[in-house]
Amino acid sequence: MKSIKANNMQLSPEEFARYSRHLSLPEIGIKGQKKLKGSSVLCIGCGGLGSPVLIYLAAAGIGNLGIVDNDLVEESNLQRQIIHTHKSIGKSKIESARSRIIDINPYCKVTIFSELLNNENALEIIKPYDLVCDCTDNFESRYLINDACVLLGKPYIYGAISKFEGQASVFNLDKDSPNFRDLIPQPPSMDLLPSCSESGVIGVLPGIIGLIQATEIIKIIAGIGTTLSGRILIFNALEMKFKELKLKKDYAAKPITELIDYKDFCGSSGVTKVEDSIKSISAKKLRVLLEDNPNKNILLDVRTEEEFKLNAIKGSILVPLKNIQNGQEIDKIRKLASNKNIFVHCKTGKRSRKAILSLRSNGIDAVNLEGGINSWNES
Repeated sequence: MKSIKANNMQLSPEEFARYSRHLSLPEIGIKGQKKLKGSSVLCIGCGGLGSPVLIYLAAAGIGNLGIVDNDLVEESNLQRQIIHTHKSIGKSKIESARSRIIDINPYCKVTIFSELLNNENALEIIKPYDLVCDCTDNFESRYLINDACVLLGKPYIYGAISKFEGQASVFNLDKDSPNFRDLIPQPPSMDLLPSCSESGVIGVLPGIIGLIQATEIIKIIAGIGTTLSGRILIFNALEMKFKELKLKKDYAAKPITELIDYKDFCGSSGVTKVEDSIKSISAKKLRVLLEDNPNKNILLDVRTEEEFKLNAIKGSILVPLKNIQNGQEIDKIRKLASNKNIFVHCKTGKRSRKAILSLRSNGIDAVNLEGGINSWNES
């Protein structure tokens, strides 16, 4: 795949009017605006972070935007994923995002990749683009994006959010720039990585961090200002404070020479030996069991009360994970379990495994629903 460049770098009279506020800035001007038009940026993810990034890059006049995502728009996304609308619910995120971008700026070319980034396609997808903006929410993707960008010599614009705090940086800008592995050499335990649905996130936070990412991209392309390369910018919304940490390249680190098995590296391809002994069942098989023997089987939902109210499996019983781990509802479950089979689920299967281990320590056997309520809804 060849590098993506605009066929015509000249600005039309309409574009002169559209970008007049940029053209008035000496730091950007006509020359800088042409650079933006001739540039190409790949945005991996078009959710919370990807929404403001894509909206403002399109508005700024980036000539070529690529989007990688294979998810669908859910109603719970709309609190923060502002590129999508209520009419987008149930639709492909990348199709929704592309439509919105074209509405914002018809001069912007949009290429979509309706797939997950992985070892097989990462280098091919990333190679044609000038910069890569990471708008994902998991460590597997971050290490993969980082390593691919290092191998291809592409700047990597990083952002991450959780609850009320976010951070941003620029990796791999030049040969002396640190990369993501200099910030986090080894992935943290999976148990320490709750999703947005588990821990929550204030809706404006991805907007703030995403706009910082978009600003860095515009500066890098236009060749102006001082970037976040070598710095981690941390924002706390509750305190309304920014702080900055210095980050240096580790020249003694093992060089990145190839893409690896990131599921295994991040510990998500499997689980611990204890967790590996947990019995599991597919959503399709569980549906049959619950329909054939409703009085012999119990389905426990260990998510939060708020999640349960939004979307629950009919007939399931809510027992939040914390009430299992602290023993508050163990006796209740023990009574329910009398001569019955217990199946446990959360959103994806992570919390339900923890619940099953806690139940096991109290002498209660249970089976995990593979993929949680997500797999149930898709079955």
